Amino acid sequence: MKNKIIPIFVPHQGCPHDCVFCNQKKITGVSTDMTAERTRSIIEESLKTIQNDTNIEIAFFGGSFTAIDSNIQKELLSVAYEYKKNGMINDIRMSTRPDCIDYKSLELIKSLGTTIIELGVQSMNNDVLVDSLRGHNSEIVRQSSELIKDFGIKLGLQMMVGLPSDTEEKCIQTAFDFVDMKPDFVRIYPTIVIKETGLENAYLDGRYEPFDLDKCIDIVKKLLVIFERSKIKVIRVGLQSTNDIQVGRDIVAGPYHPAFKELVASRMVQDYLVSLIEDNEKHDFDEIVVIAPKKLVSTIIGNKKSNVRFFYDKFGCRLKTIESEKNCVNEGDDILTVMIDDKIICKTTISEINDSLFDVYGLGR
Repeated sequence: MKNKIIPIFVPHQGCPHDCVFCNQKKITGVSTDMTAERTRSIIEESLKTIQNDTNIEIAFFGGSFTAIDSNIQKELLSVAYEYKKNGMINDIRMSTRPDCIDYKSLELIKSLGTTIIELGVQSMNNDVLVDSLRGHNSEIVRQSSELIKDFGIKLGLQMMVGLPSDTEEKCIQTAFDFVDMKPDFVRIYPTIVIKETGLENAYLDGRYEPFDLDKCIDIVKKLLVIFERSKIKVIRVGLQSTNDIQVGRDIVAGPYHPAFKELVASRMVQDYLVSLIEDNEKHDFDEIVVIAPKKLVSTIIGNKKSNVRFFYDKFGCRLKTIESEKNCVNEGDDILTVMIDDKIICKTTISEINDSLFDVYGLGR
């Protein structure tokens, strides 16, 4: 069954802090407050375009929903709950802060049909949280996550890479801390310097330097391996484009790329193939061939054929892909066959590649 999200943006409503990196009106592309009438209108218009055989979520994004005045929470959720009770949508999702979760707030939102909560955690390193003006510590994240799961609500955790005082080691430890909390899914965002934020001031004053794109890719590829090896779904990698979130408009600096996830996935393929070549006895070869399903071909080749160029420059060989028929061990676990010249080196799956990269990247604890 297909999934479809009807997004309801509540920029900065209820948010008790202006974090150093945040300008939600730019990030969401929405600058007005949400009302019950606008919520109903958005839902009605969206439902007209959605096919019947679809799993539909109404999702309140942007602000800290559980910090909004409880009457406004009831007003907005009651609209969404009508559609859930009538069987027109399946789930109600919201995003909020870890320090805006308690027993009373969870009682309210669950009584009005909430099934999924995403916590904007950003980092589990307390120094990074302080330097980013988050206003909470990592222990609050653990307590809130446990409470959400105790209520039988699905848990999502969001993290950012490259915040003030962040390092690769801190990002990796945050990922392992997320694994320990057993969320249902995760989102990963590179830190981008956006106009009209504290981070813009720090960048212009020389007090903050964002990760460059290549460094961010190298960190996020390791995070993906950690999560995927732990069977935790990563539902988004990279910031979604809006009319404002584009280089040259409201992005001042940072590792933004509209195909960031594809860049990361291609780098992971590159690293895996390099490890196979280095382990192979035959060092003089002309061609490395990957037989894979059509949906993976562009990832293997790389953005603008980046992997094709890489293997020619590093090994003097051609990288070639051949489309295979759909062939899975389990649902979604596609088989890839790797050949060096005419010799089959391995037949593997995405899961096995992740296991291999866990060792290649030295992520054992």
